[in-house]
Amino acid sequence: MDQALTSQTRLSLTMNAAQVLEELKPLGKESYKRTLMKNHGVKEPCYGVAISELQKIRKRIKKDYQLAKELYDTGNYDAMYLAGLIADDAAMTKEDLQHWAEQAYGGGLHGTTVPSVAAGSPHGHALALQWIESPQPLIAAAGWATLSAMVSITPDTQLDLDELRSLLKRVEREIHEAPDLPRYQMNQFVIAVGSFVAPLKDTALRHAEAIGPVSADLGNNQCQVFSAPDYIRKVEARGAIGKKRKSAKC
Repeated sequence: MDQALTSQTRLSLTMNAAQVLEELKPLGKESYKRTLMKNHGVKEPCYGVAISELQKIRKRIKKDYQLAKELYDTGNYDAMYLAGLIADDAAMTKEDLQHWAEQAYGGGLHGTTVPSVAAGSPHGHALALQWIESPQPLIAAAGWATLSAMVSITPDTQLDLDELRSLLKRVEREIHEAPDLPRYQMNQFVIAVGSFVAPLKDTALRHAEAIGPVSADLGNNQCQVFSAPDYIRKVEARGAIGKKRKSAKC
């Protein structure tokens, strides 16, 4: 092994999914696990590891394509969420992403993990457009969330503005008839375009006003369906329209 490799890199290369699970297990909190399972649709196996703890492991491992795939396939919720944090987005194949989307059963997997990885993949755009057509609400929600993530990190010059205009029109037409989870993510998409794509701020705001109030049953949790017009105007008031994120991962 190259002596120039750092200890962090060596650790990433030598760890396997079983070892990571052993590290995660004692970090779990029963109270957080109960909240995830009762309010966010998470199921066993789950340890209840706080995202802040997963971020510490992410900083140590950095990126690891193979380990991320192995962790996701354990079915352990904490490991699946960590998989998204350490995934090498550019290395993920179309088949990898489709598999992840199909296995994203709840919690933050369909709205955060899969979209954040897909947004950094060369296959993310095509898959997002495919996913939003799915009759399965979780996959459709992942598609809209992927589109939101993409506009948050992609320079405006690399975005298809006409396509985004068309998608905004579609949201206005369909949002109130969509299932709860896709409806929530469609509303988030309007917010994302209005907030992150400067040339389309006014267009997104106009559609947001036409859409009006949006409600969605997100279960027994504290997740909110934001008012898209109010949210976009708040971003505008603080002078942050068009300010991109460095990463879609959180």
